[in-house]
Amino acid sequence: MKISIPKERLPGEERVGLTPAGVGLLVRDGHKCFVESGAGAGAGFDDYDYERMGATLVYDGEELYAQGSLILKVLRPTPEEIEWMPNGQSLMCFLGLPQIPDEEIKQMQNKRITALAYEMIRKAKHDFPILKPVSEVAGRMAPYIAGSLLMRQNGGRGILLNGVPGVSAGDVVILGSGTVGQNAARAFLGLGAKVFMLSRSLERLRSIDNQFQGRITTMIDHDFNVAHVMRFADVVIGAVRNPGKRAPVIITRQMLRSMRKGSVIIDFTIDHGGCAETSRPTTFANPTYIEEDIVHYCVPNVPGAVPRTSTQAFNSAAWSYVRHLAEMGVTSAIAQNEALRRGVVMRNGEIIDDTSISYNVL
Repeated sequence: MKISIPKERLPGEERVGLTPAGVGLLVRDGHKCFVESGAGAGAGFDDYDYERMGATLVYDGEELYAQGSLILKVLRPTPEEIEWMPNGQSLMCFLGLPQIPDEEIKQMQNKRITALAYEMIRKAKHDFPILKPVSEVAGRMAPYIAGSLLMRQNGGRGILLNGVPGVSAGDVVILGSGTVGQNAARAFLGLGAKVFMLSRSLERLRSIDNQFQGRITTMIDHDFNVAHVMRFADVVIGAVRNPGKRAPVIITRQMLRSMRKGSVIIDFTIDHGGCAETSRPTTFANPTYIEEDIVHYCVPNVPGAVPRTSTQAFNSAAWSYVRHLAEMGVTSAIAQNEALRRGVVMRNGEIIDDTSISYNVL
């Protein structure tokens, strides 16, 4: 199979669709890999790293897209990249279909694209093997982001999350008990903050209570409980969503008005619309805004801030699926591998609607 790995073109994204090691394994198995020059630079992989693994370097984006039958990316293609895609090409990336503008979806449909979304590939109801490592990265980054935003010069309350002797630690509210929520909880607890976790699943909360030995206060995410914790939270982590669908809005503007000035909301669900009424996408260049006196951090691709770690993490999880596609061909691989088949969100330009995913997986 001919496989193309382009440079990411969405703002602030410096991860790469395949590591040099992955290229080397595909080339060893007889496949042809085309890599756009500079594609891995942001993640610390230079062109030589790819060349010595057998990749063919391509110096023009349009030419790169014309070479491969399968495109391996990190995030969705831009309108320009869609125009470069030959009819009937296959694409594998973190697609975020609910947030793609309608005109770009129509572009892909007209090109009869087959698109596999990493975030939709799943082995079982709550088992998303490729989404999981990037969610782990995002969750573990939460204290670094929150600690910085709480500093007064960044618009925050001017508090230290772990406190000092004689001064109480900060209060962190995590909405969602899945991979992002659990990793954020572990990181905040390690820092010394007080952690509250809300989830719709009582069974999940029981598991969290056991896992963290009662050090986390757990609550069902009824509206009145969310409203209650928002009033004293220094940091709120939004981590509840439906992969492939718009995130549920569980933080209202009225709740924000009850919060203390300079508190922080980090909405990790913004790539699926956001879980706060006031959330809107930001970028690494301008990551925050203040609304209702609350600092909002709504960068869609948070793991992209650590592109080398993130690239290696999701590549490790995605490798078996990439190899299966290369060996079997896209059509046969989808037919034989149920997890891959669940990841297909567009087939020959036709959108595949999967309504079987349950709420609160993150």
